[in-house]
Amino acid sequence: MADDIRFDGQVAIVTGAGGGLGRQHALELARRGAKVVVNDLGGSVDGSGGSSEAAKAVVAEIEAFGGEAIAHGASVTDDAGVADLVKTTIDKWGRIDILVANAGILRDRTLTKMELADFEAVIQVHVFGTFKPIKAVWDIMKAQNYGRIVVTTSSSGMYGNFGQSNYGAAKMAVLGLMNTLKLEGAKNNVKINAISPVAATRMTEGLMPPEVLEKLKPEYVTPGVVYLVSEDAPTGAILTAGAGAFALSRIFETEGVYLGEGGLSAEEVRDSWEQITAEPGQQAYFNGGEQGQKFFRKLGGG
Repeated sequence: MADDIRFDGQVAIVTGAGGGLGRQHALELARRGAKVVVNDLGGSVDGSGGSSEAAKAVVAEIEAFGGEAIAHGASVTDDAGVADLVKTTIDKWGRIDILVANAGILRDRTLTKMELADFEAVIQVHVFGTFKPIKAVWDIMKAQNYGRIVVTTSSSGMYGNFGQSNYGAAKMAVLGLMNTLKLEGAKNNVKINAISPVAATRMTEGLMPPEVLEKLKPEYVTPGVVYLVSEDAPTGAILTAGAGAFALSRIFETEGVYLGEGGLSAEEVRDSWEQITAEPGQQAYFNGGEQGQKFFRKLGGG
């Protein structure tokens, strides 16, 4: 049996940690020795309003079992607020080892009924609200030669979900961010992964019946997040988690077919569709360079 995963001496920032998944992540990291910054704007599910009470309540829970934590109420979309979040953390504890980008909102509507403001608000929180904290801690982690980051994606982005075009677009965007940063952080031991949770939270309580939600407690997701921010974590992984089940999601590309360069037509693509989409030989690539090499091999007849 390997040693328990511990975070003694490490400092973690968890955004959206006033309730649901973020609260559970913050509590478990603190139980395992991390000093935790509980960040939460305290707004409603659609992003309106704000209150620091939720974050303060989680800090009180952590302190009750002997852990160390502070609350911070900055919006993850606010440049000055994010800068203060990081400055406050450094001033308090001198380092940042872990960032869990969990903050999110929902404004579900079909495209016909969706206003531009609904799309922009969700993109701001999920995409910019992931990017801005990462950007703010990135050079700190590189200078330490240590950092662990988890972004939060969703099956709504990877596979689609009715009425969530804004949310789905945002959740795929954070995977694109992860896929590049896993390469940029490698030489400085900064690892970044994604969690794709299925959990009963404020954001899902109206989407599923109570008996299903009971099986989807946030604490059934958090063990995956804890591993993904540990010293031995992988990098560039998309971990799907819910109801105690865990799986790795990957984007595959089929072997495809080389149709040549002269006189190509849409009809050739149509007529080759079965071969283009055939599963034998498909691969999951770690970076775009690997995928590009495949095409060069095809051009060379390899």
